[in-house]
Amino acid sequence: MNIVNPRQNRVVILGGGVIGMCSAYYALRRGFQVTVIEREAAGGDNCSMGNAGMIVPSHFIPLAAPGMISKGLRWMFNPESPFYVRPRVNLDLARWGWLFYRSSTAKHVEETRELLRDLNLESRRLFAELSDEEDFGLEKRGMLMLCKTAKGLDEEAEVAKAAREIGLEAEVLDAGGAAEIDPDITMDVAGAVYFPQDCHLDPARFMASIRKRVAALGGEIVSGVEVDGFETKSGKVTALKAGARKFEGDEFIVAGGSWTPGLLEKAGICLPLQAGKGYSLTLPNPPELPGVCSIFVEAKVAITPMGRSLRFAGTMEVGGLDLSINPSRVRGIVKSVHAYFPKFSETDFEGVKPWAGLRPVSPDGIPYLGRAPKLANLTVASGHAMMGLSLGPVTGSLVVDLLANERPFRSITQMAVERFA
Repeated sequence: MNIVNPRQNRVVILGGGVIGMCSAYYALRRGFQVTVIEREAAGGDNCSMGNAGMIVPSHFIPLAAPGMISKGLRWMFNPESPFYVRPRVNLDLARWGWLFYRSSTAKHVEETRELLRDLNLESRRLFAELSDEEDFGLEKRGMLMLCKTAKGLDEEAEVAKAAREIGLEAEVLDAGGAAEIDPDITMDVAGAVYFPQDCHLDPARFMASIRKRVAALGGEIVSGVEVDGFETKSGKVTALKAGARKFEGDEFIVAGGSWTPGLLEKAGICLPLQAGKGYSLTLPNPPELPGVCSIFVEAKVAITPMGRSLRFAGTMEVGGLDLSINPSRVRGIVKSVHAYFPKFSETDFEGVKPWAGLRPVSPDGIPYLGRAPKLANLTVASGHAMMGLSLGPVTGSLVVDLLANERPFRSITQMAVERFA
């Protein structure tokens, strides 16, 4: 590992979520001077805070996969379904939809599954390394894909078979086998697939930990700042403009989540990306507390124990930069719970305030990571969709490999920023 000369390598990172903070941490570890600029107030409730907190080597199939278009069309007419695209006249949305359609092929899954496997496994290793230094609630207990129906179990068994083909651990279980993995929760399921390499944590604890590390290493975090644009010269960014303020640097990283396309547009760069809104509800005193995180397969709801509380998260609502709460989508999550966990009822969720966050979704389900076109010192790290938390550390480490001109642990050409140009 090369340690750079910090006096000649000032890095400005736009975005204070998990991707931006992990990039800041690894940059500081490599000797860069770092300033992080975030839209929210200090420690704000961004998309990195209220998610399901899962680290998912099991998620090696990209969002753009065969069958997603037909499923999406069926779900469009159900206000409580896991997926919804708000109809609106928008050229960026139309282009994103066309690219998503083109990417939803078996060939695309075949070509990208090892990339997603490698990224998640390396990120898991880095989480474990970080956890050894300071505890933030990392639990290495695996994850259960809970199937209500025999049909759902058959489909997940095919995913398990594909996982084993690429060297991941996966076990198909009947209902009794699932209960043995997690005896602390009463389930009503046909069976499950167990992915022992998956992990979970409390994302708020992790974000507090990584922010503290950034500050301890001398990183500057500037909160509550809206960036107006970029100053450029000779094919490079020289500064970020925010009202009367300027943030000068040698390297610039845009890790703005769902706001990334708008930020890049100020630099004349078009990035196909849509915001996918997700919701979560956290029960402080659940009737039962599982020891393993899980996903309701048919309902597309994720469940994560976090200390004594239990979080339920789900839905993908594509509707722009809108954080308003859609009660129908929340109701869909709540109504699914009793079917899988019969000791729970809808009344358990009374008075629980739903949280909403915007996930940045690329058209092919693969994150963007690499140098931006046109501007040699601008790096983009976005488009992680539901895997932002899971891929936080590995993305931060790879960003710094790019800054230091070092070879990454594996090729990331499939994540190129200009791949849809």
